[in-house]
Amino acid sequence: MGVLTAVQSQDVRLPDGPVHRLIVAVDIEGSTTRNNRAKGELRRALYEVLDRALEAAGIAARHLEPHTDRGDSVLVLIRPHDDVPKTLLLGRLIPMLTALLIERNASVIRPELGMRLRAVVHAGEIHEDNRGFYGDDLDVAFRLLEAPKLKKTLKETATSPLVLVVSDTIFNAIVQQGYLDADEYRFLGRVRVGNRQRQGWVHIPVPLKPETPTAARRPKGPLSSLPLSSLPLSIAPLNGRDRTLPEDRGAGSSVNGRGGPRPGPG
Repeated sequence: MGVLTAVQSQDVRLPDGPVHRLIVAVDIEGSTTRNNRAKGELRRALYEVLDRALEAAGIAARHLEPHTDRGDSVLVLIRPHDDVPKTLLLGRLIPMLTALLIERNASVIRPELGMRLRAVVHAGEIHEDNRGFYGDDLDVAFRLLEAPKLKKTLKETATSPLVLVVSDTIFNAIVQQGYLDADEYRFLGRVRVGNRQRQGWVHIPVPLKPETPTAARRPKGPLSSLPLSSLPLSIAPLNGRDRTLPEDRGAGSSVNGRGGPRPGPG
């Protein structure tokens, strides 16, 4: 009885196995071109704007695994929960992060401290050991985040400090189902993960800024049953509605045009 009580009182983890998580990662553009002092400032700023965006979107510590630091990037894993549907990440978290970047960059005096980000949203199964998180779906997310075409898109997009890529998993389940405007997503290309190819879709977020500290709280009811455009969000566009990507660079370009194929099932 005493042994059972002792075991029950401990924070015992379930046996090792995959668990489902929403996957968000962000990476600072051009961090290797900065000196160490500038890198330190950018790292501090990255965590600050990321935490503020999560808070403004209503994503609390109880929803999150501890952030994973990757030098000039951060991995955020969100536990499955009714309060954090995937539409919340795409329609609120990423646009708020974009708004906070615009706000911060407008106050920066030294050009080397300006910050622009690539971001990825994916979902899948992960493992954890005493050294951190790992798994095929994390590989997918970071291959998309590091895709040369995504880096090129950010470089060519002067109107936004952030570009987003979503995996085919997210595009098929959320964007293509009408919860978001699919016309605002463009086929990025394919990345190879092991012996398989995965597809990504790129999006230039419209910045959204909360009007009050509680404005970002999710309204009662199932968010996933309504298009985001119909929800009564207390947030307003910042600096207009420029959702454009760079112009097509010629025939055969699948990054910025509509010529890329729609993802197949799975």
